Amino acid sequence: MPVAIITGASKGLGRALARALAGRGWDLVLDARGAEALAEAAQALSAHGTRVTALPGDVTDPGHRAELVAAAWRLGGVDLLVHNASALGAEPLVRLEELPLEGLRRALEVNLVAALGLVQEALPLLRASEAGAVVAVSSDAAVEAYETWGGYGASKAALDHLAAVLAVEEPRLRVWAVDPGDMATDLYTAAVPDDRDPRPEPARVVPGFLRLLDERPASGRYGAAALAEGVR
Repeated sequence: MPVAIITGASKGLGRALARALAGRGWDLVLDARGAEALAEAAQALSAHGTRVTALPGDVTDPGHRAELVAAAWRLGGVDLLVHNASALGAEPLVRLEELPLEGLRRALEVNLVAALGLVQEALPLLRASEAGAVVAVSSDAAVEAYETWGGYGASKAALDHLAAVLAVEEPRLRVWAVDPGDMATDLYTAAVPDDRDPRPEPARVVPGFLRLLDERPASGRYGAAALAEGVR
């Protein structure tokens, strides 16, 4: 069975994607900071008959990243690495003049530095896979200038470029930066707690991610919602 590592997998998009992969028979290594929520997610996913290893921890910790990759190796390797874990930099979001520099550093560490660290750790196994792929979960804030989203958007813009360079350096892999679009997630609620406009559930865009795995288009930046609309 193929093996995926998914960070930030206890809820939201990470959990929805894990559920979809489990339904397809993938074995999973899941990460999140909240041990209780992650354990509950892993138990629910195990009902699909898939093997699930849940490792609570912080992706900015090199030892934790090594544990994730070692767990995947025990399951058979790494065919897919999804860096979904994200930090906002401030909750709720604030204008750049108020953004704590420590918050910006945290966003860069989680959204960018940890992503590269996990790729570096997993790269030998990704190269050994017949269909190795990396998904970097991006944001429209990486390409659009939204007030108060500057720190988070900057970290995601850097992640997009990192993914683009990785694709050039590792042409045998597929490296996709994927913008999931607006979603009803705890992250968005923390970012803009006063926004009451309805937003789609993360499961709505998961078909877009699955389409990437099925069709394996060229490495690049994609919008999950647009991909999902093209799924028949």
